[in-house]
Order: sequence, then C-alpha cells, then structure tokens
Amino acid sequence: MHWMLWTLPTAIFFATIAGLLVGMTVWQLISPTRERRGWIIPMRTTRGDRLFIGLLASAYLTALWVALVPLTSWYLLALVVVLVAVLVLFG
Repeated sequence: MHWMLWTLPTAIFFATIAGLLVGMTVWQLISPTRERRGWIIPMRTTRGDRLFIGLLASAYLTALWVALVPLTSWYLLALVVVLVAVLVLFG
C-alpha cells in the first residue's frame, strides 16, 4: 500500500525544494546574512526567513489559483517563481 504516488512532477517539486535549501546553505556559507527590513515585508528578516515566507505565499497562491483561475498551471509556475525570487531578494 502506497501512501503517496511518486510521479515525475512530484519528484521535481521535492528536488527543487531540496535544491533551494542546499543553495541557501551555500549562499549563507559564502556570504553570511544579516537581518534587514525589506520594502515588501515590514519586519526585520533574514534570507531564510524570506524564503520561508515566499514558500508559504506560493502555497496559498497555488491553492487560490486552483480554486479560482481556469488558466493553465504554467502561468502559475512563472508567477510563483517570480514571487519567491522577489521576496527573497527584495522582501
């Protein structure tokens, strides 16, 4: 009995999250982060905090998209990538 069906999109999703975590770790080792207040998130955060907030925001956006928008998910993917990148870099 399988509790989860591992399809290629599922594997890519989890590999991307793992890659983000590895990339953030390397980035932290090369250039240690410092808390700063961005122009989108009105509190002092680190890069890791902003990544976590971006992943949460993308999960909520995905749920809303699936419920309300009849367009293909490829547009959603582009929107989520831009959202997370903007939050991590400028948040």
